[in-house]
Amino acid sequence: MKAILALADGKYFVGRSFGASGEVSGEVVFNTSMTGYQEILTDPSYCGEIVTMTYPLIGNYGVNTEDVESSRPFLSGFVVKEYSEFPCNWRCEMTLDAYLKKHGIIGIHDIDTRALVLHIRSRGAQTGIISTIDDDIQSLIEKARKEPSLVGRDLVREVTCREPYEWNEGLWELGQGYAKAGEGRFKVVAYDYGIKRNILRNLVSHGCSVTVVPADMPAEEVLALKPDGVFLSNGPGDPEPITYAQENIRKLLGKVPIFGICLGHQLIALALGGQTYKLKFGHRGGNQPVQRQEGKNVEITSQNHGFAVDASSIKNEAVLTHINLNDNTVEGLNHEKLPVFSVQYHPEASPGPHDARYLFERFIKMMEAHKK
Repeated sequence: MKAILALADGKYFVGRSFGASGEVSGEVVFNTSMTGYQEILTDPSYCGEIVTMTYPLIGNYGVNTEDVESSRPFLSGFVVKEYSEFPCNWRCEMTLDAYLKKHGIIGIHDIDTRALVLHIRSRGAQTGIISTIDDDIQSLIEKARKEPSLVGRDLVREVTCREPYEWNEGLWELGQGYAKAGEGRFKVVAYDYGIKRNILRNLVSHGCSVTVVPADMPAEEVLALKPDGVFLSNGPGDPEPITYAQENIRKLLGKVPIFGICLGHQLIALALGGQTYKLKFGHRGGNQPVQRQEGKNVEITSQNHGFAVDASSIKNEAVLTHINLNDNTVEGLNHEKLPVFSVQYHPEASPGPHDARYLFERFIKMMEAHKK
């Protein structure tokens, strides 16, 4: 079936559809990972976005129920150069096409994704429309222009859990599957702004008993659970309108160790009086080089964000611990006095890389020191 991708600036691409049929809008972005499309599809941080994969062949190992990062896909649409109809992998349970159909996600393939990515890098990420039901190019462009951007929108409310729950699953091992949680040494409360399951698995595998709570749970209720530490998760979109989270973080500062990843990192900066801004086309992929300021080690990291922290806005409150070697943007912070640190990238990255998993151990040591 014919499908069209139209951007708000008038650029368009005609290809073929896979997955569900219909019409969908979102901010068109790109991810440079070679593998991990299933984890990308189910990462809640992609809520409101149409994701383009730069790797040309997608779907060749199918989909399985073990590798999902949340209950369902949260992205708006999926764009690939070539969709593989015949996956070959011993863990495959269904095709990518069947998985997208099951969850109502519209995909488009057989377009020049290299040209699309170069266009986004030049003109910036922008709203777009994928349609299999409207073949009027100008109509689709006009629709894309009327769609709101991600700036100023609270997308966290669309992806967060509704009630608290306990997480009892550790990391996956070949031939054994996911480990079962033992008796945790530390009690961690994890705010769900769009949390990925592999973050929770890493916390469990590092000896934590984890309670996941909704994004808007008051800080007083979190402290009433008597946690040894609080984790602030990843999540979609603009951090500035998430004012309820910022207020809760301010109330938690100094009372309990805090570790933030991605959106959680940005919310910490805002809670400390800092500022964030929108990147031209964001960082999305499993190959982002980050330099650790201490020792000047370089880590290859997985990232997924369209906003960043303004380094100059938090210099009186926090120390810059990591920088992105592609554009020198902020990748990590450490509070000068309080037990609080954060990173912009994903140390839990599944399928990888795993260069930054030491950060979970750092969180454990911080909680140990705070308990003494």
